[in-house]
Amino acid sequence: QVTILMSDRGIPDGYRHMDGFSSHTLKFVNASSEACWVKVHFKTDAGIKNLPPARAQELAAQDADYATRDLFNHIAKGGVASWSMSIQVMPFADAATYRFNPFDVTKIWPHADYPLIPVGKLVLNRNPENYFAEVEQAAFSPSHMVPGVEPSPDKMLQGRLFSYPDTHRHRLGGNYHQIPINAAYNAKMGNYNNRDGYMNVNGNHGATPH
Repeated sequence: QVTILMSDRGIPDGYRHMDGFSSHTLKFVNASSEACWVKVHFKTDAGIKNLPPARAQELAAQDADYATRDLFNHIAKGGVASWSMSIQVMPFADAATYRFNPFDVTKIWPHADYPLIPVGKLVLNRNPENYFAEVEQAAFSPSHMVPGVEPSPDKMLQGRLFSYPDTHRHRLGGNYHQIPINAAYNAKMGNYNNRDGYMNVNGNHGATPH
């Protein structure tokens, strides 16, 4: 990821004009328990736009919030930021014989071997009402997966599966999943016999003794 940042691709002119990638390989499993390996791509609908090195250096020194403000102001004026989402799909058995390790985060799967398959859109169409509540307290982690999406043997991903939640517990407390921005709205969370501790805001199991 750092090598791409320093490559000839250029320095993105804000978040709206840059592509995004899962980097990691993920495992998708369908309703019949058939698995495949997947990489995810988000291509900006606003088009790639880069900064000249001198301008980038000036912004880094004088305006570190340039990219965030550009995105916020664009949405505040009624605009949307959107990316077209596609996936590359590798049959499960291909990983054992492919010409390089498909779980190496530094490798890019050739599109000639595994072409992009359009899936949908990622659209940002509103700004946070309270930056602290909705952004500073957000706790993203690659271990927070929905049914049908599973981790791969990618070694860096394996490390992030536990290190991200550990960071959230240190930063936000052991009950960070109860904070509204992190709470599951359409799935019941197991209580795992947890109670007490910082940020316990869901009743703490009431008067139950354990």
